[in-house]
Amino acid sequence: MNQDYIKPNDWSIIEEGFDKERVKSSESLFSIGNGAMGQRANFEEKYTGHTFQGSYIAGVYYPDKTRVGWWKNGYPEYFAKVLNAPNWIGIDVLVNGVSLDLNTCKAVAGYNRELNMKEGWYQRSFEATLPNDIVVKVKATRFLSLDINEIGAIQYELTSVGSDAEIVFEPYLDSGITNEDSNWDDKFWNTTAISSEMNQAFIEAHTMKTNFATCTFMQSQLLYKGEVSAQKPAETRTEFLIKHSYSQKVKKGETVTLQKFGGYTVDQNHKASALVAAAKTALKKASSLGFDSLLEKQKLAWAKIWEMSDITIAGDVKAQQGIRFNIFQLNQTYLGTDSRLNIGPKGFTGEKYGGSTYWDTEAYCIPFYMATKEQKVARNLLEYRYNHLEKAIENAQKLGFSNGAALYPMVTMNGEECHNEWEITFEEIHRNGAIAFAIYNYYRYTGDYTYIPEMGLEVLIGIARFWHQRATFSTQKESYVILGVTGPNEYENNVNNNWYTNYLAKWCISYALEQLEKVKDGYSEDYHRIIGVTKLSENETEKWGEVANNMYFPFSKEHDIFLQQDGFLDKELITVANLPKSQRPINQKWSWDRILRSPYIKQADTLQGFYLFEDQFSLESLEKHFDFYEPFTVHESSLSPCVHSIQASKLNRMEQAYTFYLRTSRLDLDDYNKEVEEGLHITSMAGTWMSIVEGFGGMRVVEDKLSFIPRIPEQWETYSFKINFRKRILKVTVSQKETKFQLEGTEETSIRVHGKRVVITPNKETVVSN
Repeated sequence: MNQDYIKPNDWSIIEEGFDKERVKSSESLFSIGNGAMGQRANFEEKYTGHTFQGSYIAGVYYPDKTRVGWWKNGYPEYFAKVLNAPNWIGIDVLVNGVSLDLNTCKAVAGYNRELNMKEGWYQRSFEATLPNDIVVKVKATRFLSLDINEIGAIQYELTSVGSDAEIVFEPYLDSGITNEDSNWDDKFWNTTAISSEMNQAFIEAHTMKTNFATCTFMQSQLLYKGEVSAQKPAETRTEFLIKHSYSQKVKKGETVTLQKFGGYTVDQNHKASALVAAAKTALKKASSLGFDSLLEKQKLAWAKIWEMSDITIAGDVKAQQGIRFNIFQLNQTYLGTDSRLNIGPKGFTGEKYGGSTYWDTEAYCIPFYMATKEQKVARNLLEYRYNHLEKAIENAQKLGFSNGAALYPMVTMNGEECHNEWEITFEEIHRNGAIAFAIYNYYRYTGDYTYIPEMGLEVLIGIARFWHQRATFSTQKESYVILGVTGPNEYENNVNNNWYTNYLAKWCISYALEQLEKVKDGYSEDYHRIIGVTKLSENETEKWGEVANNMYFPFSKEHDIFLQQDGFLDKELITVANLPKSQRPINQKWSWDRILRSPYIKQADTLQGFYLFEDQFSLESLEKHFDFYEPFTVHESSLSPCVHSIQASKLNRMEQAYTFYLRTSRLDLDDYNKEVEEGLHITSMAGTWMSIVEGFGGMRVVEDKLSFIPRIPEQWETYSFKINFRKRILKVTVSQKETKFQLEGTEETSIRVHGKRVVITPNKETVVSN
């Protein structure tokens, strides 16, 4: 059974009723972020039950020494840990000297959490009976500002329900925190200074090894009967903690409020010696606005984001809630304002997987950011990889490659490989292809070719060199083979001739050769610079061509399909439909040995290639491959349902496409894989957007023009989305009978709908029958 406690709602994530068993899952689901920092939805007040404390700062990490059974040459020295940062949200609450702790309260009633996605705030309310029998009502509102991205704000309102009481609020900062995810239980933070001035406090700390300098800060004020209390807070300090204390006697039915601003300043944006001063500047900006005005600015900032990125669905609240949750979390994680950052698979919601960058960014996230942001945002993501090219060359050198061959990392923070499972680090080399495909995809979508001569061609050369060296000529097959790999299906390790990997290798080399000619013809200055830097010769490119033109692809004549890898048909081919539900998910029920021998596919593998390169295969061929491989797919990767939804849409299997869409859009909300308490699946959320725009909407770029084959699930009345295509904003609204197009701006454009040319005039609705 999937969880179903989240209430269906168009614009909010809502939980009703307090259940200790759900606390960690809800901490993930109600997470908030602003691109610069983020946090799990931990309680402000003390909680002694099971919890996963987590606050995170973008780009700040710790190189946790690799832990393996025995060392292999080429192993990464460390696994980059997303760091649990010093905690600024804490507010201990005492009522007549007794601590408010939902784990020890006699009763909790009227418990409600809401994450308002439209306006970008999180709120929790409840009525609690304390061990001393005093009853209090609490309403806590929290948000991380998009306008001042170093600032978070909390308004904590407490009402004494049945009696007079003395309320004590103790806002604090705590740098004595640990990571949930750690290899050796190292100390990650070194606290260097704690200071306090009036109602402000600061903890300066730096990370061990990487030496990121940070200042965690807070400023609090007590409000009672509409007035700000003038009391100077009492202060408590320990080695890692500073706490302020405010007390107020209240009558029965009266409310007392603590407002707290807090956050982080970091040495990526300020001088390390000026972090406290920078914190004071941020606090001054926030306090001059006040909580209410800052919240109004938050609502306006989110309204602007939604204006472009919203997808509406009429007639299916759960589907609507799912897509908005995905779009909301993507924007909380990455806004494209800082080219040093990338999109971590857990974002700011947990620590699993480590690192900030996977191939997910290029394969899944770039399409979302290209279509819903300005072009520069996607270009920043490509520039991020160019800036890491030298590290990619170093990564390849560590594995024995030479001459500028580049192997981009599976997981990274700074371009250096930091994933320490051998079957991933050494073998899941298809990630290289995703980088090259993103360059192609960016140009195809934006029409901006300048990235390739300026930066991208050097990346393509490094990748082509890697594939050339990684391929082996088989005298038996009289073709080039690629041995000992892991494809996207991580339930097969160390296989030979994974079709997707081989196809990517051929394509990457061919694409690099095409771009070399194009830059040579049109950008001679860049061409000569690049040849000078890379020392590329015609003799070398001829050898590339030989590999690309003679690549081996495993094929079954019996089934008329490409084989996922050489030995796939040697397996016992029992479909998922014949696998007992008690055995699912297999990654939690089976030994790894059993999984590797099974035919079960974690996510699209051969079908991933049919998704990326669909124009190179017929619809009939897609159908054959889909019908063969999908029945063996367990979809235990978050990246799996979206690809299958898009392909089912293309095959006009709308019920199947809809089922996959619900799975990808509500993967975390319904906790399909029984792991949401570890954090959300941020990068796969971009796949949800693709399921609607590319799947149901059938959007493609064909011969430099937008093309649509709109379809709609029978469960929906209408759906709509906007895309920014080459600086023109087009709104598409699909109903059961027709599709409407609305173009912003002043110039008309032509598109294709169901293969026919349609001219769209600005500010005028164009209607096409489905």
